[in-house]
Formats: sequence, C-alpha cells, structure tokens
Amino acid sequence: MYLEKINSPEDIKKFNTFELKALADEVRALIIETVKENGGHLASNLGTVELTIALFYVFDFSKDKIIFDVGHQSYAYKILTKRFSQISTIRTEGGISGFPDPTESSYDAFSVGHAGTSISAGLGFAYSRDKLKEDYNVINLVGDASFFNGENLEAITSKERKPNKFIVILNDNGMSISKNKNGLYKLVSKATVTKSYNAFNRFLNKIFGSWFLGTFLKKFKLFLKRSLSLNTFVDGLGLKYVGVFDGHNIKSLIKILTDIKESKNPTLLHVKTIKGKGYDNAEKDPSKFHGVSNNLSNSVNYFSSEISGILEEIYSSNNKICAITAGMEDGTGLTTFYKNHPNAVVDVGICEEYAVTLSAGMAISGTRPIVFIYSTFLQRGYDQIVHDVCLQNLPVIFCIDRAGLVGSDGKTHQGVFDLSYLTHIPNLTVIAPKDGKELKDALKVALNLNSPVAIRYPNGKGYKFETALQLDGTLSWEVLNRGEKITLLAVGPRMLNLALQVNEKFGSKLTIINARTVKPLDENILNLIKEDLIITLEENSEIGGFGSYVLKYYSDKNINAKVKVFGVKDEFIPHASVDSQLKFNGLTVENIINYINKGENHVQS
Repeated sequence: MYLEKINSPEDIKKFNTFELKALADEVRALIIETVKENGGHLASNLGTVELTIALFYVFDFSKDKIIFDVGHQSYAYKILTKRFSQISTIRTEGGISGFPDPTESSYDAFSVGHAGTSISAGLGFAYSRDKLKEDYNVINLVGDASFFNGENLEAITSKERKPNKFIVILNDNGMSISKNKNGLYKLVSKATVTKSYNAFNRFLNKIFGSWFLGTFLKKFKLFLKRSLSLNTFVDGLGLKYVGVFDGHNIKSLIKILTDIKESKNPTLLHVKTIKGKGYDNAEKDPSKFHGVSNNLSNSVNYFSSEISGILEEIYSSNNKICAITAGMEDGTGLTTFYKNHPNAVVDVGICEEYAVTLSAGMAISGTRPIVFIYSTFLQRGYDQIVHDVCLQNLPVIFCIDRAGLVGSDGKTHQGVFDLSYLTHIPNLTVIAPKDGKELKDALKVALNLNSPVAIRYPNGKGYKFETALQLDGTLSWEVLNRGEKITLLAVGPRMLNLALQVNEKFGSKLTIINARTVKPLDENILNLIKEDLIITLEENSEIGGFGSYVLKYYSDKNINAKVKVFGVKDEFIPHASVDSQLKFNGLTVENIINYINKGENHVQS
C-alpha cells in the first residue's frame, strides 16, 4: 500500500509513474470508502486525485501555497498532508473538516468554503510574498463553475500584470466551459512555457534584436495562438494561457507543471477532468453525487423536496413567476419544476450577486422572481438585497434554504446570520414557516405583497404540527398552546418542535407560539404576553436576531418585560451533527427547563 509509505508529502517525489498511478487508485478508493461512511463531497474530490498528486510531485507545499476554489475538492490533499490517519473522522464532531482550515494544518493556506475567493486570496499571498522578499509559488486550483464567480473575475481583470510564480489551474470538468480540442493549439500553448521556447525567445532577441525577422517570428507565433483559440484572451490579463491537458494523466501533468514552475511566469493552466472519476454512478450523474450522506445516499431535506410541487401549483395560475438559482438547482429542490418548465427557471451559476440584481430587474419589469438560495450563500448578495431590491421596494421573493444549523458542512456553511442581516433592512418582510403547508401559504402571501419577502427554512427532516391558524396576509403568529406565566416564542420548525417538547415536560402549562413572521412582529401577541416570562428560540445568532428584535419592541414601548434569548452563540460553529450543534448552543429541552426552574422563576414541572 503506497499510502502507508508516505510519512511526508515529499515522499511522493520518490515514486515513479507506475507507483503514482497506483497511489491515485488508493486515494480514490479511500475517498469513496470515507464518504460512504461519513457523507461529504464525492464527485468533485474524485475528479482531482491525479492533479493533486502531480502538484505534490512538482511543488513543495511546506512552503508553496495552494488555495482551493472551492474547498470541497481538497480530500486528496488532506490525505497526502499527514492526515491519512485522520481521514475517517472527516466531517464528524471533533474530526477534521471537509474544507481547508489553517487551524487544522499548516499545509492549509487559506480557509475556503465559498466559491470565487481563490484568485483574490492568491494575489494577496503573491503581493505579500514579493513585498517581504520571500520565495514560494502560489497555486490557485479553481473549478470551472467557480472561475466565473464575480470575485474571481474582479481579481483576474483588475490589473494587467500579475506577479511571477503565480499559477491559476482551471479544473474544467465540463460544467461551464466549452472544450478546446485543437491539437496544434495545445502544442503551441505547451511550447510557450518550456525551456526551449524561452531560450528561443532569448536567442531571437540576442541575434535579431528588434530587426524585422525576430519581430515577425514572435508576432507570427502570437497570431497563430490567437487565431486558434478564443481562450488566449487570458494573455491580455497578464497570464500565460496553457491548455487543454488531461487532468488524469499524471505523467503529462508533471511535465507541464514542471515547465510552468521553471518558467516562473504567471500562468493559467487549463486541465480537463471528469467529475466523479473512478466511480461509475458519480461519473454518470456528478450533480447527484456532488454532496451525499452516508452510504452515498442523497440527504433528506424536507423543505427542498416540497418546492417543485408548490411551484407547480402556483405556476398553474400565475405563469409570471420565475425561479432563479445560483448553481443550486438540485440542492434547492427545483429539478422537477425545471424539467417541466425550463423557461421558468434561470440558473446563473455561482454568481449570487448577479442572481439578486437579476431578480430586481425582473421584478421592476413585470415578472415575479423567486430566488432560491442557501442562507450561507445569500450573504454574498447582501449589498444587492439592500440597494437593488429593498431600496426600490421591489416584489422579489427570497426562498432561503439551509437556514439555521447545517451539520457536517461546518463553520463555512452555517445559516445562522440571515435573520440578523435581513431584519434590519427596510421594506423587507421575513417569514419562517413551520412546515410545507405553511411554506406554500408563505409563498402565496408573498406573491400578494407588492414588496420584498424573505422566507427561510432549514435542511433536514420535517415535523408534523397541528395547524391552529393558517398563515395569511395578516401575518399573525400562531398560538399552539395557551398556558400561564411562561411563553415560548419559537422561530422555525426545529425551535417549534423544541418548544413543544419543553411544554410536554411541563404538562402543557406553557404558552407555545409559532412566531412565523420575524418581521413584522405580531404586536398584538407581544402586548398580550408582556407580563409573562418570555423565552425566544431561534436558529440564528443571538446578536441582532429575533430575540433582539423582541427586546427592542418592549424597550421602545417602555415595557419592562422579562425576555430570555436562546439562539446561536457569538462564535463560528464547527462541523458536527445538527443535534450536537443544538446542544453546543444550549438549544435543548434540558437547558431550557433548567433555566425556567432556576432562580426567581420557581416554576416546577
């Protein structure tokens, strides 16, 4: 077993081509075995195994820096950087993260969980390196879908000149970039970074100088390149374009990476890979196997699974609606609706800011856009929500998936800030439905409002709740149990389920309220319960969320209400199960009962 022979990444340089291929097979098998046990990102990691090994063969990542874009393609890198023995713990509580994390290993240069950051961060490393007169290579490994994220485009186009020893590797798995099959172009591209090419250029300058023949030969070479492929526009951005190479041919990759390293020129290397390589099911359906649960099954996400059916019903009577997603058609539950109505869905790729402003343009011109997006990714469109949507009071609906704690994806993906960054924006209504029926009601209410609406819901399983009061245009809260002295205001299904469990322990003595509209607050209910001990429950940061909003209401009214806020602590929450993350944040039956029973409350179960 070759993996067991690696005590340091430098040991990889001792292997021959046959041994490197065998090592790739072992790494790929280990990734499949690990993801089958723990869940995680499968297809993207299987596609970068040979490329990762070739990078280790050529570079030294004890000093050279590699920045992933995004970090879900880093499993092979983790295995080969002294974490082989820990890989079985990936994405589990107390184990290693599913994304690069500098606090986990000195080999991880930059924390990465969202797309589009690598080129900006990589340029930051390169500029700092040159300023401090240090010496190392900066390599950015960018997936093709991430390459056209706005931040990457800003970074790559901001300056005509790029630092030396700066390499962007475009990992093209066919998701968003057209193929370049021109063999002559590949030959010319490859030649531009070899020793012989650079020596030839120096020879021309020395012998002919600026004389006609030397100028002609060099210009002819440039003309040939530009006439063979549009991709060479990259040359004008300060990068030498080299491609397209087979991302699974280790020998070829080592040769071209060595040439690039020795040339020291800023380079964009374009490699073609197969997402899901080595696992037939993942190769056939890479989207399905992008992120999976244990046993390689698709994760259960109740609210996402309700979306297509709800949209079908709404679309039958309102064909002005248009669903917008930022590269997450499957994850947000739009797949079936898209198959039935392809003209009613727009997938903008990993471009969240564009998605939001696109929706604003649609809304102001008569369409009814509904933006389906994860909470953690909507953060990236914050400025557009404020200026392009809410400032103009446009009827855009945001369906915010994965709101709250998300489990094993960990600290880069937690959806625990959206209530804080949305409720303070004027004109925006914020709704948190408890189940699929209430989600459908929320969408219908939102479509009747001539203003922006955000509807947030978590991942994972659903819960069965009684309906005491249907959600309608009055945006009233729902009282599920009326007790005395103590009221629990719960936002979202997990917190409502928690509140009902606490109430069961107390023999149904508590008032339980489904606080389904976070903004506006139900002032009638707040006035009715002002003498109670009020406990707010939310899967959002305790700072600036629902509980803070309730406290502000009473403060503004000069009401001396007793309010205890339960929410997410003021820290980034690491990967673990959702149940463990809830426990870590004190969102448990035992913790709430202990709070009620202690001190001056003197309430016994």
